[in-house]
Amino acid sequence: MHRAVGVPNLDEYADPHVLVELAVGAERSGWDGFFIWDHLVPEDQSTPGADPQIALAAIAAATARVKLGALVTPLPRRRPHKVAKEAATLQQLARGRLIFGAAIGWSRELEYEAFGEDGGARGDKLDEGLQVVSRLLAGETVDFAGEHYTVRGIRFAPTARVPIWIGGGWPAKRPFRRAAQWDGVMPIIRGAGHEDTMAPELLREIVAYTLQHRPSHLGPIDVVMEGNSDGDRAALRDYKAAGLSWYIEKLGWWRGSLDHVREQIHRGPPET
Repeated sequence: MHRAVGVPNLDEYADPHVLVELAVGAERSGWDGFFIWDHLVPEDQSTPGADPQIALAAIAAATARVKLGALVTPLPRRRPHKVAKEAATLQQLARGRLIFGAAIGWSRELEYEAFGEDGGARGDKLDEGLQVVSRLLAGETVDFAGEHYTVRGIRFAPTARVPIWIGGGWPAKRPFRRAAQWDGVMPIIRGAGHEDTMAPELLREIVAYTLQHRPSHLGPIDVVMEGNSDGDRAALRDYKAAGLSWYIEKLGWWRGSLDHVREQIHRGPPET
C-alpha cells in the first residue's frame, strides 16, 4: 500500500514556496506521493488560493521520486484540450510521476455559475472531457463530436501516459461506475469533515461496487482514500484488507499549525 501526503492549496498553503518545501520534505521522509487540491474559490473568498497546475510544476521540478497531482480537478469547468496539454507537459517535467484526478467539482455555484459557466450536465461533460483528455494524451489523431465538446482531426505531440483517478461522493453510484472504467477510484463521503476518516467496512462496500462494474480486461484498479491515521498501524491493515492501494494522510489547518504539519510529514509515513 502506497502512502502519500495530501494538503490544501488554500490559506497558509496557498504559498507555492510552502507547497514545494512540504513536497521536498515528504520525499526525503519516505512518503510515496504528494497531492494538493484544485479549487478556484473557497467559501470564504478572503482566503488565499494557489493555482494547482503552477504549484505542481514547481513541485515536479523540485522532487525526483514522489508521485504528484491535484485531487481532484473539476474537469467540466476546464477546456479538456488545454488540460491534456498541461498534463502532457507536467508529465514530461515530472518524468512520469503525474497522476490526474478528475471529478465534477464541489460547488456548482462557486466553480461554475459565479464565472458565467453552465453548471448543468456536469457528469456528462466529465465523461466527454475524459475521452478527449485520454485520447489526446495517447497520441491519437482525435475526431470527437460530443454534445459538449468537439475535436476535429487533432493530434498532440509530445504525449504521455498519465494515470486517471476518478473522485466521487458516496452514496451516489454514477461516479463509481465511471471510475471503474479508469485507473483509480477515490471515494469521498458526502458531508464528512476534514477530521473524518471512512470506516474500513464502507470502503470495502465501495470497492466491491466499483469492481462489479469494471471490465475484466482492464485489470487492477487503484483504490485511493484520504484519512487521519495518527500512525495507527492496525487501522491501516484493515483498509489494506478492504482493497486500499493508496492511503493519503489529510494534512492542513484542521490538524494543527503549519509547523505541526511539517513535523507530521518529517515523521514519515505510517507503518502498515
